Amino acid sequence: MADVAAAVRVRTPSLYGRFADREALLDAVEIEIWGALGRALARAPRSSNPRRALTHQARAYRAFAKDHPKSYSLIYDAAAERTEEGQGARAAAIAVAMPSFVALVGAEHALAAARVLTPFLHGFVSMELAGAFRLGPGLDEAFERGVATILAGLAASAAK
Repeated sequence: MADVAAAVRVRTPSLYGRFADREALLDAVEIEIWGALGRALARAPRSSNPRRALTHQARAYRAFAKDHPKSYSLIYDAAAERTEEGQGARAAAIAVAMPSFVALVGAEHALAAARVLTPFLHGFVSMELAGAFRLGPGLDEAFERGVATILAGLAASAAK
């Protein structure tokens, strides 16, 4: 807490006046990061075509992570306590994408479809931020191909 207080240029007791403990501070950080990601997704270009809309949002997700790598690294922190407010922040962040998932695969499968795309996005972005893609150029093409393939597969599975 003392390090955080120093980083934001307040005295430690002032920080404790706002947050009861480290966990409360981490909860607030998680909620703020999810809110910022939600705002980034909401700013993505809109489209009535669900694959196009989700592609724009995938690009916005990647851009958010690249613009805020330290914040992004905390977004799926397994050690973070699961709170109702944190769950609400997560739900609000992805709410902008859910209508496109519903249009793509139907209401019954929308959450599952989001759970298929999200690990690709997170894995790709995490590897990119870590400098793990070392076999030459082409990251943008790989990202676009991955998103397109997943969305095409989800659409095809919904058509069956």
